[in-house]
Amino acid sequence: MHYCAFIILAFIVVFAACERPPVTKETAIDHNTVEHSKMGHANINHSTMESSPGAAEQSYDVQFIDTMTAHHQGAIDMAMLADTRAQRAEMKTLARNIISDQQKEVAQMKKWREEWFPGKPLAVNMDLAGMRDGMTGMNMMKLDLLKENAFDIEFISQMIPHHEGAVVMAKQALKKSEKAEIKALAETIIESQEAEIKQMRDWQIAWSR
Repeated sequence: MHYCAFIILAFIVVFAACERPPVTKETAIDHNTVEHSKMGHANINHSTMESSPGAAEQSYDVQFIDTMTAHHQGAIDMAMLADTRAQRAEMKTLARNIISDQQKEVAQMKKWREEWFPGKPLAVNMDLAGMRDGMTGMNMMKLDLLKENAFDIEFISQMIPHHEGAVVMAKQALKKSEKAEIKALAETIIESQEAEIKQMRDWQIAWSR
């Protein structure tokens, strides 16, 4: 009897030790290390992201990969809220396309990083053209408080400048990258996100009346 009680008590202690404390605004701002899949998206404060130490000293291509990966993750986090908060089916479809497309691009960039820059430290550079402007206006906590039409309008108002930042960064990559693969990805980003910007601007006008 005493042995069984000891086993149960030991299990409870181990389980409690493994529990994570709740995520807060203060603990969610380190995007260089945060594991987005295991935390509430509304707790992620993208606007406070900072550059990785020494990022600007690394090659442009590793900076682009790490910075665009972080930028894409911001869009993915925003889009994941739309399944439960958006009012319109077309908004949910856009959000799902953003998640699908950008998750694939993130996976590709991570694969390139492992092949081309093994062992290199993280190089998220907030000073790359378009990055800071694309992240500054993101407010996940505000989005999390909204639903239906109010959510749709706010989502658009945040996602348009975010997409515009990605387009600026991609256009710079066409000039500065030494990798044909990155230039091809940049062209895809420009084409897809400019089309989505146009669509969101049309919705913004129609839904704000």
